[in-house]
Formats: sequence, structure tokens, C-alpha cells
Amino acid sequence: MARKTPSADRTSAFVHPEDRRDHARRARVEVEFEEQTMLGALFGEFDANLVLLENRLGVYIGARGNRLVIEGAEDDVARAREVLQKLHQRLQTGQEVDSGLIESLITMTNEPVFDGIIPEGSAALPPIMIRTRKKTIAPRTAMQADYMRQLASREMIFALGPAGTGKTYLAVAQAVSQLITGSVQRLILSRPAVEAGEKLGFLPGDMKEKVDPYLRPLYDALFDCMPPEQVERRLASGEIEIAPIAFMRGRTLADAFVILDEAQNTTREQMKMFLTRFGQNSRMVICGDPKQVDIPGGVGMSGLADAVARLEGVEGIGVTRFTVADVVRHPIVGRIVEAYEGEGRAIP
Repeated sequence: MARKTPSADRTSAFVHPEDRRDHARRARVEVEFEEQTMLGALFGEFDANLVLLENRLGVYIGARGNRLVIEGAEDDVARAREVLQKLHQRLQTGQEVDSGLIESLITMTNEPVFDGIIPEGSAALPPIMIRTRKKTIAPRTAMQADYMRQLASREMIFALGPAGTGKTYLAVAQAVSQLITGSVQRLILSRPAVEAGEKLGFLPGDMKEKVDPYLRPLYDALFDCMPPEQVERRLASGEIEIAPIAFMRGRTLADAFVILDEAQNTTREQMKMFLTRFGQNSRMVICGDPKQVDIPGGVGMSGLADAVARLEGVEGIGVTRFTVADVVRHPIVGRIVEAYEGEGRAIP
């Protein structure tokens, strides 16, 4: 594979470093990768991953065999090199590489140190990962890394932020990991049965069929972390339970990893009831977006906002606040959230 010019075999919006008007210090580095079998996934189909890096960072990346040459402004070269090495590390651990991951890694290198980049060929792994039956998950943003550390160490965590930041997904992945290793005996996933701004009317079927539509996002995360047959078997045995928050009343949830999703749609009374279900050897994660409250009018303050105001700073309880910068879905999702919320607005 040889690419002597950025336009030789593909379409690119690249502008060669010599044609750029800025006068930043120029740099040229070479990066060599030993595992040539991974180069196809690293470069992307028709070098799409390299094109994305070129266009986002304003560098030129030339490839010949397993060696890349990166040219451009010093800081931009440093960022491109770091992103490529992190992508390679992800591939070494069996993870997939896509444009969303690349965008996230670019965001994480906003403050690069040119001399502090991981050396070529380094097998260093991300500081924290979650291993499940189907995949190994590493953080895509600095805030996700902090959240994953809290998931591994805190007894109770409030995860606040917009859609697409990985609040629920990472919590489910951590819960599955702990269930597999035997750290907990049960996995309990819950959320309020509240419609998102519309009335669905009467739903046919038994109780499970009535509430399943509200709990579908939890099932999706679960099936992404475990083989379907294992999910079904553990659901049947009671090791995994998915239920509306109303089903939690009167219970003590011991030896369990408990996740409450869409917590902004709980009332104060519901939240107090849920939090006091906490039992011995348990973990509890409460996820929600304080800006997306769908509680019918007249019920007062959201239980999530009330609980965070009361409990933040209490020993053993952590709070993670994600922002639009942490959205790891398609890049357009982040732009949509930003357009609705306003850039830089903090989560209350």
C-alpha cells in the first residue's frame, strides 16, 4: 500500500502543510506498526480513517507498507500520532475501530505534549477497561475514563449528562463484568415507566409485555455485552432482572449491581424509595439527563436533581457530569445536543 500524495487514490479535503497560512512550528514523524494484519482495520476502507485524521487535524499522512509519515504543525502531528497509536492499541485488544472512536480520541488529545507520546510499538493499554463476554470496552473520553474508575470503586454513582455519552451503557457493561466474575450475584436494571412527551394509551398483554417497551434500551445494552443465550438463561433464572421502578418497593437489594436509567423522570418519593433499597455488597448507579424531564406537570422537582443536591459529597457516593463534548455516538448527535443546549452549558 503506497500513498505518495493525499489525492493519489482517494478524495480528500486535505491542504498540504506548506500551503497553510499559519506559521506554527512544522514537524515530520514516522510511525511503524509491527502487526501488518491490523493495518487494514487501522487505516480503514480506502484509507478512510487516515483521511478523517487528515481533515480533522490538518496534517498529511503518507503510508508505505507498515510505516506512516505524518507531516504538519507540530501539535497537530503529535495529536495524529497519538490517535493512531491508541487506535492500534485498541485493535490489539480485539476492539473495533470506527469514526466515532476516532472523533473521541481526537477530542481526548486537545492538549497534546509532543515529546510525551506513547513510543512506537508500545503495547501499553488504556488505564482502565471493562471486559464482558462479547467485547472489551475502553473509555472514549476523559470523562468516561473517570466514570469507569468510579464504577470500579464507588458504591453509589450518579451519572448525569446528555444522550449518547455512555452513562447507561458503561454501567451495564460494568454490571455484566461483575456478574460474570462473581463479584455480585444479581444484576437489576430499572427505569420509570414514563412516556417521552406522548401518551401511548392502553398497551395489550401481560405485565412484562406492558413494561418491556419502556425497558428496551436496557435490553439493547445487555445484549451488546453478553451472548443472547446467556442473557435469556440469566433472565429466566433471576440472575438478571429488568423491571420498572415501581417493582422495587419493599425490597432490599443485596449482593446486586443495581442500575436506574432515565432517573430524571422519578419523583422525590420514588428516588428516596429506590435509594433506600441499597443492601450489603451492592453497587448502585443512577443515570439520567436533568434537561430531559418527562414527568407530567404538577409533581414537583425531579427526584434526580433533588437527590444530587442532597447527596453530592456524601462519603461513598460519586457524581459524574458529562457534557456535549462526551457524546460518543455519531458526531452529528453531539452537534444536535449542542444546538439544543448551547455550547458549554453545564449540567445542573
